[in-house]
Amino acid sequence: MSNLERSPDLALLEAGEPCIDVEVLLPRSVPLGGPRAMPVSRTLPQRKRSLVGSWCFLDHYGPDDVSLTGGMRVPRHPHTGLATVSWVFSGEIDHLDSGGNAARVRPGELNLMIAGRGITHQEISTPETTTLHGVQLWYAMPESTRFSENHFAHYVPAPVAPAPGVSVRVFLGALAGSASPVDTRTPDLLGAELTLAAGTEVTLDVRRDFELAALAETGDVVVNGTTIPHRALGYAPLGSDTLTISAPRDARVILLGGVPLGEQIVMWWNFVGRSHDEVAAFRQRYQAELGFEPAGAEPDPLFGQFPDGEPDPLPAPALPNVRLRPRE
Repeated sequence: MSNLERSPDLALLEAGEPCIDVEVLLPRSVPLGGPRAMPVSRTLPQRKRSLVGSWCFLDHYGPDDVSLTGGMRVPRHPHTGLATVSWVFSGEIDHLDSGGNAARVRPGELNLMIAGRGITHQEISTPETTTLHGVQLWYAMPESTRFSENHFAHYVPAPVAPAPGVSVRVFLGALAGSASPVDTRTPDLLGAELTLAAGTEVTLDVRRDFELAALAETGDVVVNGTTIPHRALGYAPLGSDTLTISAPRDARVILLGGVPLGEQIVMWWNFVGRSHDEVAAFRQRYQAELGFEPAGAEPDPLFGQFPDGEPDPLPAPALPNVRLRPRE
């Protein structure tokens, strides 16, 4: 039986009962690489909730004074079975991956990297960046596409105004009459940035079969009558046709959503798989391909080639002493 079949929210949906209660998911502080370790606020995954639709990871960073922290410097590292979504509010980041894609992440511009069966990439803030501020998001790919080839997409969404004092940029999926053309290889996904002027409120039409999560990016906001503190995530279960967001002060919100994945995942370090043994095999292949550990018997590389002259790659940490457990 899948997670989707077990969901009590789905039972309410089928019964026609609206689900408007909002669960507050508080962030935890995590150091992100670099000699001085730029701090990030992580709201997904956590013990209370691992997934929102297919979204499985949310890091919120900044505004970060690069002169004090050194900015973002994440050398080459692997991914499998997921896609990364880079979205910044200020500053710029250089992206380079083993699929042959080099791109600059700029404010208001989507950079989507589908890892598929395997890829490596690095992310380094540009020398010109003085303040770095944004979010890094991952979503887990379904069984039907998680072994497909890697891919990179760039998209600049135009803002729409669903209400006075409210602006929406839809970078994935569809909302407020705006639709992103980007193929996610994951059906039924939503990602958008909302800005609200002080004292404004907007009620958005949403899909009843979507779970939704709103990140209070700049300060407290109110989602369906529940106050979401700064940097926290407000989770709204599936079952409602609308979502109401208001802001006592000027605010920015990152809104994520989607149909429940309906599959258990095993997520460890930068890998998403379906079992402990599969993730262990991903780790071994990455370590072998980069020369950190003896090579295995696999005939072809999983993670691809990388240009010369770049920073040394990150070695994978040791696996825990206990078997990795699936996330629901």
